[in-house]
Amino acid sequence: MNTDSLKHQLLIAMPQLEDPNFHHSVTYLIEHNDEGAMGLTINRGVEATLHDVLEDLEIELEKPLSSRHTVVVGGPVQPAAGFILHPPTATTYDSTVAIADDLWLTTSQDILEAIAAGEGPETSLLALGYAGWGPGQLEEEMAQNAWLSAPVSNTDIFFEVPLADRWHVAASRLGVDLNLISTGVGHS
Repeated sequence: MNTDSLKHQLLIAMPQLEDPNFHHSVTYLIEHNDEGAMGLTINRGVEATLHDVLEDLEIELEKPLSSRHTVVVGGPVQPAAGFILHPPTATTYDSTVAIADDLWLTTSQDILEAIAAGEGPETSLLALGYAGWGPGQLEEEMAQNAWLSAPVSNTDIFFEVPLADRWHVAASRLGVDLNLISTGVGHS
């Protein structure tokens, strides 16, 4: 196993990262190995709500949805694919993976049907699309100081922290104030 893996870490975009897909983003790495990396950006909101997604999938809403279900742009790859991060539940769904003791990932539609019926997780983050890196690509970006990495100490960053605050909150947990980092190149 690669001991340098960033799996189950947050990638925090440095202020100078100009790529519009990742500017000021926080991306949760689901996988990172010699073949590349895959993650879900967790702080780029969309206009669509979970209610809209359910409607598009023709899933009938049986109970009112709580406001604790968030929809985000997970990344530029396969934007029609859905990835749902949620706390562990008593029910396992057709395609669920425990990616940490306190965090599961489900990609099957049955979780959305359960949420619509009032039987699914009480809180979730639905990411549309994902971020992907080829072999060595993320390591190169890390060497160029495009990202900070931070361990996920608890799951509140996914479910409790407002989207607009996640970039600063993730960095502050490392003791970094992103407002104090210059985006320009200095010369002495």
